[in-house]
Amino acid sequence: MEQSYNQHIQQQVITLFQAMEQRVTPEEMERIKAAYALADEAHKSQKRKTGEPYIIHPIAVAYIVGKELMLGANPVIAAFLHDVVEDTPYTIEDIEERFGEDVAFLVRVVTKQKKEHYDMSKQLDNFKQMLDSVHYDIRAILIKLSDRLHNMRTLESMHPDKQMKIAGETDYFYAPLANRLGLYDIKTELENLSLRYRCPREYAILADLLQKDEAENRVRLAHFTDKISRLLSDNGIRVRLEVLYREPYSVWRKMQATGRDFKHLDYRHVIHIIFPDDLQASEKNTSLRIYSLLTDEFKEKPGGITNYIDSPKENGYQSFHVKLLCEQGIWEEIHISSERMVRNSRLGCVSDRTEKNIDNWIEKFKAVLQDIAYHSQENSFMESVVTSFYNDDIMVFTPQGRPIILPQKATALDFAFEIHSRIGEHAQYARVNGKLCSIRTVLHRGDCVEIGVNEHINPRPDWINHVLTYKAKRHLRSFLFRMKKIPYKRCPYCHPLPGDEVIGFTETDKCVTIHKRDCSSAICLASQKGDSIVSVNFEEDKDILYPVSISIKAVDRYHLLSDLIDSITNRLKLPIVNLTTVTVDEIVDCTIDFSVHSVEELQDVMAHVNTITGVDEVQRRELK
Repeated sequence: MEQSYNQHIQQQVITLFQAMEQRVTPEEMERIKAAYALADEAHKSQKRKTGEPYIIHPIAVAYIVGKELMLGANPVIAAFLHDVVEDTPYTIEDIEERFGEDVAFLVRVVTKQKKEHYDMSKQLDNFKQMLDSVHYDIRAILIKLSDRLHNMRTLESMHPDKQMKIAGETDYFYAPLANRLGLYDIKTELENLSLRYRCPREYAILADLLQKDEAENRVRLAHFTDKISRLLSDNGIRVRLEVLYREPYSVWRKMQATGRDFKHLDYRHVIHIIFPDDLQASEKNTSLRIYSLLTDEFKEKPGGITNYIDSPKENGYQSFHVKLLCEQGIWEEIHISSERMVRNSRLGCVSDRTEKNIDNWIEKFKAVLQDIAYHSQENSFMESVVTSFYNDDIMVFTPQGRPIILPQKATALDFAFEIHSRIGEHAQYARVNGKLCSIRTVLHRGDCVEIGVNEHINPRPDWINHVLTYKAKRHLRSFLFRMKKIPYKRCPYCHPLPGDEVIGFTETDKCVTIHKRDCSSAICLASQKGDSIVSVNFEEDKDILYPVSISIKAVDRYHLLSDLIDSITNRLKLPIVNLTTVTVDEIVDCTIDFSVHSVEELQDVMAHVNTITGVDEVQRRELK
């Protein structure tokens, strides 16, 4: 067994060294070999849970960093040494002395913190430490992702509780991070390994269903792809075709989102048409020519096009998607890409090694991370990170054609805050593709959005439930925090107003809930918890409005409705939220929901409504 381990170690090290020799200087190569020698010496007495020599793990991480992600010498050196400080007597100072400040920085970032007291929790503090490294360098995150990928690949030896912890972290944090960095292959593998260890039975069922589905459709798809190949070849276009089946995690997530079972799930596979980089035409023109030839032969699904070439995803993904009807009457999803697009999908943010490209990635992350760190006391750190980075994105547009990137299921209100905080705070309505909509309207990719503002409109407390982006949430929380707050909780059954006869009851959390004195709930509490009764002074505040509702019965006449509205909005400047009216045999039943500052103001409205010609009865309605 020991000999087998040694052979495996030597083979992987040799393969990595050969790959790195093609990209680094002889001097850098010597430093890489020295790092491996130090790691081998430091970990020589340690074993993994699997019983393997511990050095297998640093080698595997360095292999992912150097061979799969194709990073340079220092990240590979840091990958070899990433557990040395945490698990052996060697210190960061030792690393810096031997390999320099840059390697020491990378090792420091990926080394888990050890504290007596954590700011949030051990896990969250380590996430934050790693994300903070983006302020300076994205390579540390790539090393940590490589570390997590190998840990997930070897998770089988762990106890179920440890598997759940590591798999949960992976699904919540590391896989979405890989997605946002454009590392599609790593993201997909992390997601599937996470599902495999979190829900092994469900994973096995889906894997079996996918295997059977692939076998059942193999002949049909081979016939369809052969026809595509001949069509393109006859027209002088060289391509290669792949039928890519969705992984169990992707199928599971789609089933969760749609509520469908496996049998009724659309597009369980994708047909990928990949053309070479050396064609004379541009990638876009080649993609459109392929699309044109395909739709001459096969029927295209209306609305089935998604152009990620002109509008790449936030993680850099590009491709041209179209849905075609095959001869058996089944819609097939086709992705048309260049070899460059496929390569970028695998390597993401490190595919283009120009300084400008890397700087753009760092700046994109840095601005939001600094914002989150600065306001971390306002809300959950990880909630802010997740909403900022880890949602699939959509691209929408201003009327001037400016593209705005938002997470999926973002609303027009998110869009408003993305344009400017003042527009968000005073947003009154939206026009989506020219159609008048609520600011709570969920947006879709490609929507053209215009926001109508009104200086008299201010954020309402429920707006926080209708935004996704960190920017919108932060501005709303800040605004609502500055608003005056009611010092009591109001009973949700009797809805007392300032000026009502009220009484308070102290709850178990020391908070006081106020009731109208004739409230049945108050009477019951007084008989059972009399010692909790307290006197309260519920006074009117001109900055605080309370919802109320009245019902009106009147004889119908011309201008009746406008007179009713005038008595509330124009006379007292109070906002009407809802108005319903039904007229039967010239008798009008009208309900108006609006807001007041006090019971006196409500009574004033009701008294004035009573004087309107035709009105017979006005009553206060209980809110539901």
